[in-house]
Amino acid sequence: MILAFSGCVDQSASDSTSEDATPKVLKIFHAGSLAVPFGEYETLYENEYTNVDVQRESAGSVACVRKITELNKTAEILASADYTLIPSMMMPDYADWYVMVAKNEIVIAYTENSQYYDEITSDNWYEIFQRDGVKYGFSSPNDDPCGYRSQMVVQLAEEAYGDSTIYDNLMLGNTNFEVNENADGTYCIVSPESIDVNEAKVFMRSKEVDLLGPLETGAYDYLFIYKSVANQHGLSYIELPEDINLGDYQNADEYAKASIFLTGQNKTIVAKPIVYGMTVPSNAEDYEEGVNFVKTVLEHPEVFENAGQPVISPAIAVGDVPEEISDLVVMG
Repeated sequence: MILAFSGCVDQSASDSTSEDATPKVLKIFHAGSLAVPFGEYETLYENEYTNVDVQRESAGSVACVRKITELNKTAEILASADYTLIPSMMMPDYADWYVMVAKNEIVIAYTENSQYYDEITSDNWYEIFQRDGVKYGFSSPNDDPCGYRSQMVVQLAEEAYGDSTIYDNLMLGNTNFEVNENADGTYCIVSPESIDVNEAKVFMRSKEVDLLGPLETGAYDYLFIYKSVANQHGLSYIELPEDINLGDYQNADEYAKASIFLTGQNKTIVAKPIVYGMTVPSNAEDYEEGVNFVKTVLEHPEVFENAGQPVISPAIAVGDVPEEISDLVVMG
């Protein structure tokens, strides 16, 4: 098991509390960065509904969605670290609605084993990364929003720091990514279907949580990661300027100057503020139980907040939202 939601219910969810009923399975596919808060929601929900077994599968958000849309797997909850994956990859065939529930930002995490950890700052990190022997990590852009957001942050850094070689030196010189400059001054990173990296400089895994253990054991020095995850794991980190960290709504136009094309999915994603989204997939085996779980999450925002992830309050909903949660959201 991995994570889940809980909360008050109406009569339609009363079956969940029946001691005589056959145990229900509530399956959740969620982003790796949601592991801690969803672990709390799992406990909360199972304590309230003792006849429900919450089972979680953690993966990169893109991979989570593809389990449903390409691998024909079912789940009662899909929770993505990038809410736009739901309308772009699931609607209208696999979802009718979604809610935006929390936000985050990208930081650079490190440990006392990291080279030059006592020198790195928000102003010089990209210079530190270029030093001999320094190794930095990120998750795969093809599998995980944190991965493609890390690429966007590095590309946006060129304008923010007034250095047009940052992405070239850190990424183009150490991976098989490409970058196209558009006529309007924006940039589109191209992520190939099969990513190759210079392992002497770059450490890459499928999703961001797979990178934490190797960082802590000194396999590499620095990690592009969500601030909430760094806090949850007690990591030191430097914060990045608001015009590149993808955490500030007011900088949405600045973020949009960077995008990434995922070759294997024939999909372009434009950088935007980091917002988490949830839905109950249309093919869920127990749709009502899924809706009840979403209701629990919306009724207990403190779980997200305690995990270091600011909530969107009230949550913003789009689409044909179930009546059971309509009074807990505002329509976007």
